[in-house]
Amino acid sequence: MIIGVPKETKKNEYRVSITPPAVDALVSKGHQIIVETQAGVGSGISNEDYTSVGAILSPDAKTVYQKGEMIIKVKELFPEEFDFLKEGQIIFTYLHSANNPEETQALLDKKVIAIAYEDIETDDGKYPLLTPMSEIAGEVGLIMGVYYMLTISGGSGILVGGAVGAEPANVAIFGAGSVGLGAARYAIGLGADVTMLDIDLEKLRDIRQKILPHIKTLYLNDYNVRQMLPKIDLLINAVKWPPQSDQHIVTREMLKLMKKEALIVDISCDPAGAIETCVPTSHDEPTYVVNGIRHYCVDNLPSAVAKTASCSLSNTSLPYVIKIADKGWLQAIKEDTALRRGLGFALGYLTFEPTATAQNRRYTSVEEIIEMIE
Repeated sequence: MIIGVPKETKKNEYRVSITPPAVDALVSKGHQIIVETQAGVGSGISNEDYTSVGAILSPDAKTVYQKGEMIIKVKELFPEEFDFLKEGQIIFTYLHSANNPEETQALLDKKVIAIAYEDIETDDGKYPLLTPMSEIAGEVGLIMGVYYMLTISGGSGILVGGAVGAEPANVAIFGAGSVGLGAARYAIGLGADVTMLDIDLEKLRDIRQKILPHIKTLYLNDYNVRQMLPKIDLLINAVKWPPQSDQHIVTREMLKLMKKEALIVDISCDPAGAIETCVPTSHDEPTYVVNGIRHYCVDNLPSAVAKTASCSLSNTSLPYVIKIADKGWLQAIKEDTALRRGLGFALGYLTFEPTATAQNRRYTSVEEIIEMIE
C-alpha cells in the first residue's frame, strides 16, 4: 500500500504521525511511504532520517494526498486539505469530528474511509491510541500550570511545591482518567497539595491505594466543587464534556468563588464544556482572563513536547497501520473489533454515532456498511 504522511497544517502543531523506525517496519513489509518534505522537522526528524529508511520525499501535501492510498496524520483535517481528498482513500488520524461539522461534511462529500485514533476501543474499554497522548497532555498541562503561576509569567508567584515555612500550591484535578492521572503524578512529584475529583469512586480508590497514596480524593459534585474553589491555586480540568451541553462543572458565576490570582488549566479544551468559560487557545496566545481568573486552554498540549509525543504516537499506531496496509481497511475492521469501533466515515456514510447525534445527521452502523459492500 502507498502510505502518505503530510506535514501538519494546524498552527503550532509540531508532531508528525510516523517516525523513521515505523517507516522502516512498513517498508520491510513491502509498503511505500511518501513523506512531505520537512514533515518531521518540528519533532527533530530530518528529511534524511526518513530517506535513510526507505521513505520517498514529496515537495508538497497535494502530491502526498494524490499518491497516498492511506493518509496518516496527527490532527484533524483542515479546510485547505479538503480538496486533496479522493474517494475510497483511507484517512487515519485524530478526527474529533463531533465538534467539527465542516470536517464531517468534507469527509462525507469526498466518500473517504476515515478512522479516528481516539475512537479505537478494545473490548476491556481501553483506548490504546488516545491514552499515550492523554498522559502526555496531563503532564504538560501541569508543567504549563506551574509555569504560569510564576510571577515572571504574570501568575500568583506560588512555587508549586512550597518551601521551608511556606505552604505548597493547592492543586485540584477534575477527572481521574489518563489525563488527570498524568497531571496528578507530576503535581505530587513536585510537592503540591493535590486533590483529585471524579464520579467514579472505584477509580479514585484504585489511584489512592495503588498508584498515588499521597493524593486526596473527593467525589465530583457541585457541593464539593463550590467548597474547594476558594482554596485552589491551580485548577486542572481533565474531564471531556458532551458537545453543546448546557451543564458545566464550573460555571461563569462560580469563578467569583475563586482567588483572583488562581489559574485554570483546561486540558480537555471543550468550548463551554466542563469549564463554561473555556475557549480553546494556541501556544502563541495561551491565556486569557474571565472575571479576573486566568485561563490556559491550549488544545494541542502534546505538541509542546513534539519529539516525545511523535515517538509515542508512532509506536502505538504502527500495529494498526500495518494491519490496515496488509489487509485493506475492510478486512482489518472485520477482524479487529477495536479498529472497527474507530471507523467514523465510510464511502459517504457516517458510522460514528456520537458525531451523528451531536450534528443531527443520519447514522449508519459499521455492520450495515460491511453488508452493503459484500
